[in-house]
Amino acid sequence: MLNGDTTFNLTYNKVAIPKELMVAKTASDLFAFLAKQIELFLKEHHDDHYQSRSETFHLGFTFSFPVQQLAINKGNLMRWTKGFDIPDAVGKDVCALLQTEIDKLGLPVSVSALVNDTVGTLMARSYTSSGDHKSLLGAIFGTGTNGAYIEKTENIKKKIEGVYDNTTGEMVINTEWGSFDNQLNVLPTTPWDNDLDAESVNPGFQMFEKRVSGMFLGEIVRRAIVGMIRDETTSLFKDTNSSTNDWGSPTTIGAQSEIYKQWGLDSAIMSVAAADNTPELSNLRQELEKLHIYSPSLEDAQAFKAVAYAVGRRAARLSAAAIGAIVVQSGKLNDPLCDVIDIGVDGSLVEHYPFFRDMIYEALGVITNIGPDNAKKIRIGIAKDGSGVGAALIALVAANMDKSDLKSDVKGSRTSIHKSGMLSRNAL
Repeated sequence: MLNGDTTFNLTYNKVAIPKELMVAKTASDLFAFLAKQIELFLKEHHDDHYQSRSETFHLGFTFSFPVQQLAINKGNLMRWTKGFDIPDAVGKDVCALLQTEIDKLGLPVSVSALVNDTVGTLMARSYTSSGDHKSLLGAIFGTGTNGAYIEKTENIKKKIEGVYDNTTGEMVINTEWGSFDNQLNVLPTTPWDNDLDAESVNPGFQMFEKRVSGMFLGEIVRRAIVGMIRDETTSLFKDTNSSTNDWGSPTTIGAQSEIYKQWGLDSAIMSVAAADNTPELSNLRQELEKLHIYSPSLEDAQAFKAVAYAVGRRAARLSAAAIGAIVVQSGKLNDPLCDVIDIGVDGSLVEHYPFFRDMIYEALGVITNIGPDNAKKIRIGIAKDGSGVGAALIALVAANMDKSDLKSDVKGSRTSIHKSGMLSRNAL
């Protein structure tokens, strides 16, 4: 429910996708699950309309994977990312796959808009940001990472296929920057990055994402820590006797410890490490105990904190490089009429990782063609639940696309959403 003053009220359910469906044998298995969640949501929150079938609900479908988008509600999956691997779905229209399963359940729902989560974040930020400034970029820094920004169509060199409106001269570009530099020409690389990639479900792909996103950061830390544990020249989590441990008890690692298991270290522990400023690092040490690392010393916790910080800071600085590239490309830094460059971000890293945005700002200030003064013009704001709210905004527009005057003013006189702005394109 849009309140018309940059605020909104949101009703939502959150359901985790079972891991077995991420690698299902058929696309139908996954999309049938999604359709079932839609049915349950309608029964819980819109039961009157659901029972009477008197209203068709227009669905904005946030699908955060590379697609070749051919219309506002049509897009063929190019490949999976973020741990998904269902070959049966590749090359197929994901909107049609979902609509088929919705129709099987007889739901009064039409898949009206296909939206990448970054596009949704951009649209949500456009609605919620204050001032008269047009948002430039919507970015996700969470389980995965990606960005979508507004580009002049004259600057798009690749052929634009499908149905779109070229009257505004602008288009939203889904950069899919998670796949930047898969060849590793410039990205920083460590042995732990290489091992993680080799043992992932998509080796050789999403190399930028594998250094930035929350799905992978904990695993990088884990591999670095295990490497230190197994290195006889380091003393991490090793005590020759209890007198060397401030707890008066030798450090031991249980045979079942998650530290030795792939994906056993959740990235959330990095937030605990970053936020723990107690003299004894007691909060972090409690978390390590939960991993069956018993009686970790203060020096152990300090070493773990330092490794986690290095991995997190690198992720933030790479994030700044992606944001900075879009800002430079926009030309707004040289526009005397533009005093604020608005960026909308969403995701667990920017929301929960302490100082992540601060580290991004620090890095923006040292990027060539930006510098500390121009970095002050860049405003990074949280677009909470941006992928869902943005998808709803775009579905609202899509539902009225057949009307002669297609202009839904959701932000007073400041922002109008045009149908040309609804179509995102892969810029790979």
